[in-house]
Amino acid sequence: MLGFKLRQLLAALGVAGVLLYGLGAGLTGSLGLEVAPAAAQTGGNVPGNWSGNVSDAEFWRAVRKGVQGTVSIPDKKAATLVQSDGDEFRALRNGPLSQIGGWMLLAAVIVISLFFAIRGRIRVESGMSGQTIERFNGLERAIHWLTASSFVVLALTGLNVLYGKYFLPALIGKSAFATLTQFGKLAHNYIAFAFILGLVLMFVVWVKDNIFDKYDMQWLAVAGGFFRKGSHPPSRRFNFGQKSIFWAVILGGGSLALSGLSLLSLFEIPLFASTFSVLNIFGFDLPTTLTALQETQLAVLWHGFMALIMTTIIIAHIYIGSLGMEGAICAVSTGQVDLNWARENHNVWVEEIESKGEAVTQPAE
Repeated sequence: MLGFKLRQLLAALGVAGVLLYGLGAGLTGSLGLEVAPAAAQTGGNVPGNWSGNVSDAEFWRAVRKGVQGTVSIPDKKAATLVQSDGDEFRALRNGPLSQIGGWMLLAAVIVISLFFAIRGRIRVESGMSGQTIERFNGLERAIHWLTASSFVVLALTGLNVLYGKYFLPALIGKSAFATLTQFGKLAHNYIAFAFILGLVLMFVVWVKDNIFDKYDMQWLAVAGGFFRKGSHPPSRRFNFGQKSIFWAVILGGGSLALSGLSLLSLFEIPLFASTFSVLNIFGFDLPTTLTALQETQLAVLWHGFMALIMTTIIIAHIYIGSLGMEGAICAVSTGQVDLNWARENHNVWVEEIESKGEAVTQPAE
């Protein structure tokens, strides 16, 4: 029996490894899983057909480093011919941000695959009771799906901007990729407001149930019972893991929303100079005088970084709320969960409802 399970595990890991390597090679466009730098980062040639004497070299070196001249037009940004931070921005975005983000997403899939292969689906150990209790009402489910569906669209369109150019043109053609990306950008910009609305409603409706309490330490001490059968730590309506997801979505999503609004309203919502000023109070030494372009570049990097973290978290959330745990998906589909499921995962919440005489159970359909 043990040998059979080991063979199953090795087979699952082998298939997952091949799939993940193929995905990584597709995302990076490299068999070595490395993102190739942009051509402008490797050429290094001075633009133009100049004489090559010392004065020309010094002049263009100064321009290349971002020296600012003077202009008579209202847009004073035009006095800078080359914004040298652009190379650093491009190198960070196409290099560490893309590579680390890609590995982070792959790691999430690998960890989930391993967990499922070893632990399997988390079952209701006492069996389904045939009686259900309301977990989320219609308004709560609508808020969940508004936020979830909009985030999925934002994640897919955002990942296309970051990684799509490396493999989609070869799969669907350059013209189709351009059309897909154009409509994806429009969807990203406007569906973002649905996501922001969902965040606000989630906070208003659920913040009272997501304050950390004494039961969270007990849940954390046994890792929620995920790794050991028969372990059911006490929990109110939301356990420590769910509360962590909630605050990650609220804070991370809020940060995404602010940086996204800054990018939609170019040069109108500077975020980082003022943020750096506050951080410097705590001993940091960050620049507090930033140009409009620098603000935009930082917003792009931060938006991408937070989006990758959020996507990684949500992948785990989707798994545990669907395939990973028996009966969990019912909470956001019908709103009714099995009474035994509720007692094993949120026993304090069930007891509080029953003590108030508010528990309404009905036969499962």
